[in-house]
Amino acid sequence: MTDPDILIIGGGVIGSAAAFFLTGSGIAGRVAVVEPDPLYERAATPRASGGARRLFSRPENILMSNYSIPFYESFAEHCSVDGEAPEIGWRRDGYLFIMPPGGVGILERNHVLQTSLGVRVDLLDRDALQRRFPSMQVADIGAAAHAPEDGCLEPNGALQGFRRKARSQGADYIAERVTGLMVEGTAIRAVTLSSGRVLRPKAVISAAGTWSAEIAAMAGMALPVEPMQRHDHFWECRTAIEPLPFVKDLNGLGFHPWDRGYAGSVVDFGIAAGHNWNVDHDYFQRVVWPAIAHRFPAMEELRLRESWVGHYDRNALDGNMILGNWPGRLENFYIACGFSGHGLMHAPAVGRALAELVLHGGYRTIDLSRMGYGRVLAGEPYAEAGIR
Repeated sequence: MTDPDILIIGGGVIGSAAAFFLTGSGIAGRVAVVEPDPLYERAATPRASGGARRLFSRPENILMSNYSIPFYESFAEHCSVDGEAPEIGWRRDGYLFIMPPGGVGILERNHVLQTSLGVRVDLLDRDALQRRFPSMQVADIGAAAHAPEDGCLEPNGALQGFRRKARSQGADYIAERVTGLMVEGTAIRAVTLSSGRVLRPKAVISAAGTWSAEIAAMAGMALPVEPMQRHDHFWECRTAIEPLPFVKDLNGLGFHPWDRGYAGSVVDFGIAAGHNWNVDHDYFQRVVWPAIAHRFPAMEELRLRESWVGHYDRNALDGNMILGNWPGRLENFYIACGFSGHGLMHAPAVGRALAELVLHGGYRTIDLSRMGYGRVLAGEPYAEAGIR
């Protein structure tokens, strides 16, 4: 194989989105993606919840969603190959953030920013929330934010759609593992693969997800990114209730309608770091079901159908992504990691941003410099306010 001009480490939804935008640019040259798990059996993307929302407190995240959600709505148009359109099952069910009385001020401040950036959000007091969603128990809720134009998609459909389109545009996927990065001066000069093969790209993108810190360490770059186990569940409710959006609260509860039932969990962001593929089959009964039944009493009678585990690439500094290079130290090594659950929903915007950085040396659409590695070096968190 001829050395690629751009090498992407990791072929999940972020790496494949970057490959899609790079190969579609017409100026990227040869693009290769190294993905050691071509069936994605242990990848984060296929196990994601699938939500895509604009309910954020940082303008960068809102602007990325403003681009990514319409992109997903027209995904078939963007990623069709030979007349065959990928199916991602986009559903505009909406999003609902519910907050206790003490968090109302956060919702109100976020609402001002969100609407200023063109987001359609309804701020609901307790009575309005009860009228809109009569099955919900609202006695302990202060207010809620409802974004009716947000929704959910099928994660693996998005991944495979980006991957197939990128390959049709010339991207080469290599089923190997990166074992070494050779640094000379301020650049990566060579990448060693598990077969012993050595590639010498002009630029390297690391989109390695939960393995991002391990890859970056090969180049002497320290990242506060770690794998965090999360459970997900699918259940059916025996009692018919009104159509629900994707519901999230401050305590980590998050679920949404899917198929004939609901999918979601209670995410514990304090769980120990590390890859753990063992399903705790008591977690739903112990943690999730009480939270669901409290909020929606009709769901006291439900039937659990399936439980599984996946992982977030948790940014232990602030829970937001880290994007870009290390100026002056690693000029041609670009990272995209630490999404902490926001990777799938922002993949189109991140893929485009990576292409801009690599091909043009800077952002041309959304300025994401605040999400750069500089805040890690400075120890300056840039976290979301309220619900993550």
